[in-house]
Amino acid sequence: MRKLEFRSDTMTRPTTAMRQAMFEAEVGDDVCEEDPTVNKLQEMVAARLGKEAALFVPSGHFGNQCAIGVHTHPGDEVIVSEMTHVVEHEAGASGVLSGVQLRTIEPRHASYITADEIMPRLRIGEDVHFPRSRLIILENALSDGTVMPIAAMAEVKELASQHGLAVHLDGARLFNAALALDVEPRSIAAQSDSVSFCLSKGLGAPVGSVLCGTANFIDRARKRRKVMGGGMRQVGVLAAPGIIALTDGVRRLHEDHENARLLAKLLTRVPGVVLDLRKVQTNMVYIHVETQGKSEDGLVEFLAGRGILTYPPIMWGIRFVTSHEVTADDVRTLAAAIADYLES
Repeated sequence: MRKLEFRSDTMTRPTTAMRQAMFEAEVGDDVCEEDPTVNKLQEMVAARLGKEAALFVPSGHFGNQCAIGVHTHPGDEVIVSEMTHVVEHEAGASGVLSGVQLRTIEPRHASYITADEIMPRLRIGEDVHFPRSRLIILENALSDGTVMPIAAMAEVKELASQHGLAVHLDGARLFNAALALDVEPRSIAAQSDSVSFCLSKGLGAPVGSVLCGTANFIDRARKRRKVMGGGMRQVGVLAAPGIIALTDGVRRLHEDHENARLLAKLLTRVPGVVLDLRKVQTNMVYIHVETQGKSEDGLVEFLAGRGILTYPPIMWGIRFVTSHEVTADDVRTLAAAIADYLES
């Protein structure tokens, strides 16, 4: 029985075109900057995002931590939303690898932190009691499937510039955010000093992320990547599907958003399902279950019995993620299964 994969868009397998590109990839030693496929990917990304240079790295986690290490010194403070990937899913790496303190902020009115929320938390100047604020980290798209408006990002960037801080953007699903905001990805990237995004989320590549910034920043990031053990050799075989992801993957991304909206609309008709259609902005749908005698954990178990995979519920509910391996018919099958569980 074919399993329906709704856990994450990281679960997808490389397409036929990606596998062929891997087979045919021209390679060289990337530590010596001699892998032509990696160099092509990096040049494509830098041009696409309007940055001077780019660096291929193993993962989004790696890209974020590499950026933190370049922007800061041990003992500095990084300001970040408490709900970001850096805080929730990177195993305390900021403290372990860079020796920095994360000053987390709970967003008050949206899923992202604003300049007004950040301003009171800044620690500027020298005081023996305080670490110095050096970096602000933003996300777009956000972990709950929504996006941060360009205007809100621009206000944070202006605040950071006024006080000598850098801004790093965790753009793991940057292209999803650009699609939802109806802007070019470079418009989002322009609101940060550095940006990383995943080739393996949404865009369908089997592995890899790219970190972008100024030429000087990327020179230092290359050294930092080596320090972190990320100096790879004939890695063009991994960069090749990333090139396909930037073309074919981006071109079809709208299908994932359409399927997520379809799922959300179908589920609004199911009694006992609670969801906010306004928050279905990318390829994620979160639901809560409010039916007597039924539970969210029970629903996850029920779906697994039908070969439909999703992660256990978190604070936003049960998450369903669409990807290039999820069809409209798969979405209808999922919605029907949820209705069966709640109505049985």
